Amino acid sequence: MSWVGGKKALRDEVLKRFPPYYERYIEVFGGAGWVLFHKPPGMDFEVYNDFNSNLVNLYRCVRANPNKLKYKLRYILNSREDFDIVAMLHKRGLFHRFKNFDRAAKFYQLVRFSYASGLDSFGSQPHSLWSDFPMIDLAARRLQKVVIENKDFEKLIRQYDRPVSFFYCDPPYFNTESYYKDVGFTRQDHLRLRDSLVAIKGKFLVSYNDCPEIREIWDQPGIRIEAITRINNLAQRYEGGSVYPEVFISNYDTKERQNMTRQLNLFDDFTEGGLYYER
Repeated sequence: MSWVGGKKALRDEVLKRFPPYYERYIEVFGGAGWVLFHKPPGMDFEVYNDFNSNLVNLYRCVRANPNKLKYKLRYILNSREDFDIVAMLHKRGLFHRFKNFDRAAKFYQLVRFSYASGLDSFGSQPHSLWSDFPMIDLAARRLQKVVIENKDFEKLIRQYDRPVSFFYCDPPYFNTESYYKDVGFTRQDHLRLRDSLVAIKGKFLVSYNDCPEIREIWDQPGIRIEAITRINNLAQRYEGGSVYPEVFISNYDTKERQNMTRQLNLFDDFTEGGLYYER
């Protein structure tokens, strides 16, 4: 599903920069999980975390019983009146009064039927939730061995940090903190995130908007900053080809995986059908 700040457009670039070896993968600001769902499942220990309890409840319901969630979604109308009622309940912080699967269905209704997944204004777009059911089943299978957490990022990093841990962080971008209404991320939290990560035993990769403030915050010994651009989806209707500057910040060489792949392609030998071939 779409999500404010989702990494659909940048997920391939993120995966290219994963370290070649790790045993624990921790997605600290999970959001819609674009990177996690794009990442091939392996033997690593995977953790999805988000401080938004409504979002985490949705993923837990998807993992635990997708059929029950689909049953709840089956009779939701794509209606402005219904949407406004649910949006009002969300704005007043009343979702916690509902049982888990009712709460998950209402939150999914807001995400799917709101403009730009902003959760507050009706999108007026034709969409059947029934068409999402196959993807919900796929997500449920993918999440079966994923630990789903709902913790403050500092506590999460401290809990899962090991020399073999790899943290991917996609925090609220600088000057966009107010878009994430359910998590209360502040400017001071950018500093707290930096201080939490620079002291870890494992490795980390952070994606941010490219701005002077972020570059100044992360100007630390041993920290690498790489500039990159992506298509600016929100601006495409007004300015075709518009791009958005971002940065990758890490405590390791993000080109190591790509360099290893090139070496294998150039020098690797393989056998096929009992015959020896040299590439």
